[in-house]
Amino acid sequence: MSFYQSYVQQVNQAAANVEVSTDSNSLNAEQGMRRWCDMTIQLRDNGHTMHFIGNGASASMASHMSADACKNGELRSSCFNEISLLTAIANDVSYEEAFAVPIRRFGKPGDILIAISSSGNSPNIIAAINAARDLDMHVITLSGMSPDNRARQGGHLNFYVPAQDYGVVESSHQVILHSWLDQYLTESKATRSRWK
Repeated sequence: MSFYQSYVQQVNQAAANVEVSTDSNSLNAEQGMRRWCDMTIQLRDNGHTMHFIGNGASASMASHMSADACKNGELRSSCFNEISLLTAIANDVSYEEAFAVPIRRFGKPGDILIAISSSGNSPNIIAAINAARDLDMHVITLSGMSPDNRARQGGHLNFYVPAQDYGVVESSHQVILHSWLDQYLTESKATRSRWK
């Protein structure tokens, strides 16, 4: 088997074996996606905003999915990766507060925070999760690496990729994110057709 075939197999296995949990129980992937789509429909119908955060490659995913959620999903969405804002908060407050500060400024009860972190232990991601929960926002996490990572313990709905390789975790996160949005788009069309 070639390196490429082996790598694709690792990503496929990791994405297929994603573990989903809530505050109180475990769900299978289909149940997790169903809940995420239901939360998204409720967010849309109530005029709330979905906020995306991440570091490094996860920041790129956060920006990408925020754009897709707005353009394709017709959702209110935001991503706090603007360089002036990030560096100002990092320099003047602390990097740990880089996402928590804008969450406190823009987050509202009923909004959703999508926190993407391969390790699930980045201090600025954890601070943002805590800030969102303090505001009665819903928190959805995507993490990997250690099964007891802090982000996975902090979300209302948590998607954990059981893999140790950053590339495999990040690739799986992108699959999960696109799967959510595509399922939402399919169901949103069906929901909207019933309104006509």
